[in-house]
Amino acid sequence: MSIVTVQLGQCGNQIGFEVFDTLFSDSHSSQGLCSKRENEAYRASCKERFFNEEENGVPIARAVLVDMEPKVINQTLSKAAQSGRWKYGQHAYFCQKQGSGNNWAYGYSVHGPRHEESIMNLIQKEVEKCDSLSGFFIIMSMAGGTGSGIGAFVTQNLQDQYAHSLKMNQIIWPYGTGEVIVQNYNSILTLSHLYRSSDALLVHENDAVHKICAKLMNIKQISFSDINQVLAHQLGSVFQPVYCAEGSFHYRRNPLGDLMENLVPHPEFKMLGVRNIPQMSENSLAYSTFTWAGLLKHLRQMLISHAKMEEGIDWQVRPPLSGLPPLGKMPLNKELHFNTSIANLVILRGKDVQSADLGKKLRAYLHQYTKFGIEEEDFLDSFTLLEQVVASYYNL
Repeated sequence: MSIVTVQLGQCGNQIGFEVFDTLFSDSHSSQGLCSKRENEAYRASCKERFFNEEENGVPIARAVLVDMEPKVINQTLSKAAQSGRWKYGQHAYFCQKQGSGNNWAYGYSVHGPRHEESIMNLIQKEVEKCDSLSGFFIIMSMAGGTGSGIGAFVTQNLQDQYAHSLKMNQIIWPYGTGEVIVQNYNSILTLSHLYRSSDALLVHENDAVHKICAKLMNIKQISFSDINQVLAHQLGSVFQPVYCAEGSFHYRRNPLGDLMENLVPHPEFKMLGVRNIPQMSENSLAYSTFTWAGLLKHLRQMLISHAKMEEGIDWQVRPPLSGLPPLGKMPLNKELHFNTSIANLVILRGKDVQSADLGKKLRAYLHQYTKFGIEEEDFLDSFTLLEQVVASYYNL
């Protein structure tokens, strides 16, 4: 089954390129320990998921590119074509001359409805090229205007038009120090709207990925390209084919369905995170030794202690023993610092989310949203929904 990827805004398009490049490189790498037959089966399964039939010997990505400014899309199309290994569809993109000015409301209320038909027609054409559709993978940021605003609008339309197809949004949580002054506004609106229309939210924090680049990849001058490559590596590890239980050379056919079945037990709990090891520079691989049992032990403790990377894992944190009262009922001085869910970013970010309080300090920017139809009541509704999410995760 195939996945149609929708790349939105500067962030989404740059990450999307790295994802497809990583997927192609992985599926066309040397055989390694695999037999020729196994390698061919793996390559065929990857191609079915992410690439259309070849055009002049070059696979075409199952993707639609959307941005309100042409610069990044032109760069992305050019980089893919110049690689000579794969490319995007000749007409699988939509761009305009005017951006969204980091304003969620402008992207959602102006650009979205204005260009809805053009964007949805491009997506429909990609869907029609799939023999069997697993669902949609939407790559977007939370802090800007186009990726977050139009991303929320497009996801809502996908829910309306493809209600029976799964939708996973990969969203980039902005730096804590701030990228744009209204990023808290944009993040609240994005998260609340996606919670209504998406089946799963795969969250990556810029701060955490930045630390991985610095401490594990040993990169001195970290660029967005470095960060995007780490993200692409993590996403590739999630979406590349894995064997099913029936036997060798048979891969799971429904990648999004398998993920949702195992990771989203209830519609209320749809925030997902990725932890993967080992993660290191290629120069270090030759000097490393790993055992499968050792990797699983480290990965398990990363999940328990909510560590973003294998360096600095807190080995003192332990799961609660059976028979103990629920965490919320324990005395404060005995509260266990146990991560009850890999998808509890909202809890950890609760204070930051509420720092976008509609008080005097930040009310100064509210008019930037109201003039495009987003009122104070919309913010309050978003707060209410997210508070319910926080409460649900807290009570796990």
